[in-house]
Amino acid sequence: MTDQKHNLHASTQELIDKGKHYYVPNYNPRGMILDHGKGATIWDLDGNDYVDLGSGIAVNSLGHQHPKLLEALHTQMHKLWHTSNIFYTEPTIRLAEALVQSSRFATKAFFCNSGAEANEAAIKLARKHAANHGKPPSHREIITFNGSFHGRTLTTVTATAQPKYQEGFEPLPGGFVYAERFNDEAAVEAVISERTCAILVEPVQGEGGIIPSAPGFLSYLRQKCDEVGAILMLDQVQCGMMRTGKLFSHWHEEGVQPDTVSLAKALGCGFPIGAMLVGEKVQDVLQSGSHGTTFGGNPMAASVALAALEIFNSDEIKHNIVERNAQLIEVLNQLNDELHCFTEIRGRGLMIGAELKPEWHGKAGDISERARAKGVLVLVAGPNVCRFLPPLNITQEELATGLERFASALREYIAA
Repeated sequence: MTDQKHNLHASTQELIDKGKHYYVPNYNPRGMILDHGKGATIWDLDGNDYVDLGSGIAVNSLGHQHPKLLEALHTQMHKLWHTSNIFYTEPTIRLAEALVQSSRFATKAFFCNSGAEANEAAIKLARKHAANHGKPPSHREIITFNGSFHGRTLTTVTATAQPKYQEGFEPLPGGFVYAERFNDEAAVEAVISERTCAILVEPVQGEGGIIPSAPGFLSYLRQKCDEVGAILMLDQVQCGMMRTGKLFSHWHEEGVQPDTVSLAKALGCGFPIGAMLVGEKVQDVLQSGSHGTTFGGNPMAASVALAALEIFNSDEIKHNIVERNAQLIEVLNQLNDELHCFTEIRGRGLMIGAELKPEWHGKAGDISERARAKGVLVLVAGPNVCRFLPPLNITQEELATGLERFASALREYIAA
């Protein structure tokens, strides 16, 4: 594939100019207008095609226009769009049942609209659980980890232990304590105490660089929570729903039983939905009136999520993740043998990060942009990691094409 067109159609440039004029400038979109997609390929308004190896940041996990998702949405949209949580709807009940029965730990589900909302719900639940057990406000601290990412609301950005996301939004809510290092028991020992009411952790740190939890680390956190009467909350917004090759990413460590799991992104495969699953110990903490959300449990979102969950649980998807993981890792290793540009290639399933060597630190964004010009969408995880999150149903041919384009972009960038 040759480089993408540099001369945008007047209509495309006009739309981009309008976007710059009318959008609040908190984003920095690329100079393109994405128009439609099919499978793992997406086209812009000028007809250029791109292999999508980012899946909308782990959202479009079944690619674009999956027929079963379209069918589920089409059926429900002709019945009910919204009812509010004053009433039950069948799709939402069916989804709650399916998630609980699939989870191996949960007894109940709460639905919302995003990962940040799911984590907000978990944080409120943790504080309320502590209050119900007689702990004063001073003993309702939540431990998170440096390098974590838990959302952009004021509370979840405080839980996110990365100062770059917090700067300028002070004063931040209190009650959060940061463990200095992920995967480090000593760092946990330094901050956990009788003041701790919960630990919130990603089984695979996403924005922090695609860093999986070390063997035994989640079990260790479970033990420490039990010792101090805290609850263990797993943020699987990015790494859940088969992204790592298992429906729930903590299944990579045998026997771990969380108290809450936060989900979103791939749960609706592009239709906005989030969820908090809760175990028996905390299932009754949030009583009527204690928490809510207007659009949570929307029947259209629930219908799509239920169809997606059925596909995620299929042997076809499980086998494809294993095969495409091997293909992706093999090509990245071959590229590294040739170009000597990565210090480490890590991750699980189809959540892979390639960390650049020190001489290329800060250049992941430039490489991503060069790749876009070659017709492949690749993400970053911080300034030093190229992040690969392809659709879980991507074909061998689609992935090969995308990696060929990435390889061409990387060779050019390294040689420049």
